[in-house]
Amino acid sequence: MNIMNIKRFCMLLLFINKFSVSFNLKPQINTKPIINPIPDIKKRQIMNSILLNSIYSSCGPLLYGYLSFFYPIKDKNGGDGLIAKDRVGNDVVLNSWIDEHKYPSRDLVQGLKGDPYYLITTSDNSLEKFAINAICTHLGCVVPWNVAEQKYMCPCHGSQYNSQGKVIRGPAPKSLSLAELEINDNKVILKEWKKNDFRTNEEPWWL
Repeated sequence: MNIMNIKRFCMLLLFINKFSVSFNLKPQINTKPIINPIPDIKKRQIMNSILLNSIYSSCGPLLYGYLSFFYPIKDKNGGDGLIAKDRVGNDVVLNSWIDEHKYPSRDLVQGLKGDPYYLITTSDNSLEKFAINAICTHLGCVVPWNVAEQKYMCPCHGSQYNSQGKVIRGPAPKSLSLAELEINDNKVILKEWKKNDFRTNEEPWWL
């Protein structure tokens, strides 16, 4: 590039600079913050509210039913007992139970803490004043009543209990626990046995 071309190029740059200043052609910078509003935010809030309400209404009853399994219905007339339940979850009614479980029947119901308990039918068409917990005190197996041997015999490790649930053969270390049985409004109520164990004349080990 020769000297003449350099001079022409410099003059062109000077002319462009003066032209932009005179006509205020400098780029404008927008300093205002750009706000992008959330579209339809009220609609979203309404949809979220509908969704949460539908979850509460559908899951609430299921949760209540699940938790109620761990908190059985107690005796409505007071006390710390609860109404015994049969195998399908119905209240055990004395008259109906005796009609279906004649002497010398020993059958299971759901009792305290959800454990299985034996109700013992007596010869006078009534029930014993106590119920026997069917959970073996060794490792927690359910102990069946052996009619031929007239005793409770655990199938897991051979522990045996007499007709009142007193341990007569190990390895079970203790007798089967008891529950007090009462009749209220013709329904069978089970309560914790807090008196001395009449089989050993000792304080109840299960309290």
